[in-house]
Amino acid sequence: FPEMLSNPKLVLVQGTLNVVMKQNVTLSCLSQPGSPPVRYTLFKHNQQVSALNRSDLTPALFTLTISSASDVGEYKCKAEYNNSSGGKYSNSLSFTLIEPISKPVLSSPTSQAKEGQNVTLSCFSENGSLPITYQFFKGKQNISPQKTMQKREAAVIFLFIDSPSDFGTYKCKANNSFPNNTKYSNGFNFTLAEERSHSQPLIISLGLILLLLILGFALAIPFFIIPLYKASE
Repeated sequence: FPEMLSNPKLVLVQGTLNVVMKQNVTLSCLSQPGSPPVRYTLFKHNQQVSALNRSDLTPALFTLTISSASDVGEYKCKAEYNNSSGGKYSNSLSFTLIEPISKPVLSSPTSQAKEGQNVTLSCFSENGSLPITYQFFKGKQNISPQKTMQKREAAVIFLFIDSPSDFGTYKCKANNSFPNNTKYSNGFNFTLAEERSHSQPLIISLGLILLLLILGFALAIPFFIIPLYKASE
């Protein structure tokens, strides 16, 4: 009599559970103990994908190509003897489709600042699988802890412009679970806001008064000065 089958074990032997388009993955299904021959069937959401017979104690290997979003999800395998009812099911493995992130954009509501001012920087990648992790730099120095965003929104930090050295070049980087996909933003620089001179409003006011005097004198010539001149002749 054949030995009673145990629940088979489904193992990922090639690839990762976080998959990208066109990626190949290989699953191994094996029931131990068990007496061959054994028929192994792979299912995705209870729909049969493939079946293999094994006449020895080697595992059944199923190679899949992730070619569309419908290829991700939960997989199980079933082990059974031929011409027998029932069978045993394995644990499940679930694949998740991931997408690479786009180059993040570093921005601020203001590009000009002065010493003693608070400013903000935001970093945002428009595309890519969530969650996305952001980090901010000034030059090559890290200036913030990692910020992991679970939603499609920008990571924001607050800075205090304390000295001229704070007007350097800032950057941010973003990455997600897509392999080897760290992206860096453009560089961003704050420029020093020009301090308005206290005498500038006074100069503008004096200029306006002088202009009004000139206009008033020009308007007075035809109405007052010319008639007075003619009357005195």
